[in-house]
Amino acid sequence: MAEGVFQSLVASSPASTQQLVSTIDSCGTGAYHVGDSPDSRTMATLRENGIKNYRHAARKFAPKNDFDKFYYILAMDDSNLEDLVDLRRRAVKNKGGEEGVGKVMLFGEFGGKTRRGGKGEEVQDPYYGGNDGFTTAYEQAVKFSQVFLEKLEKGELS
Repeated sequence: MAEGVFQSLVASSPASTQQLVSTIDSCGTGAYHVGDSPDSRTMATLRENGIKNYRHAARKFAPKNDFDKFYYILAMDDSNLEDLVDLRRRAVKNKGGEEGVGKVMLFGEFGGKTRRGGKGEEVQDPYYGGNDGFTTAYEQAVKFSQVFLEKLEKGELS
């Protein structure tokens, strides 16, 4: 869902913002649903909010390619953040340095709220709940994406 929201926001942004974002993609740290389309409730939520052209097939994060291809890698929750930080640590070691290795962040760092320990919000996984969880996840994706884009435009992301 976050990918569809982010694509939509970038597409409706000024050209100067669009030039800052070359590739948008979504994947998981596990291979649970590789090849599957998004959950029907995700698609319904996106359509209800005017995002009607989103297409996606699930894939697993590929450290050898993805750390080179993406400058920012945004984790949805603490568990995925931990996995990605560990994978990044290995990629940095293998490459012999930080240069050219994408940065890993918690997407919820762009939400404005902090939890215990100074961490940003986690995107609430709606998969096992009702439709209201998909609405919450959508609202988080919009808010976090907007703040991320604002910071990117201002050059505030390192």
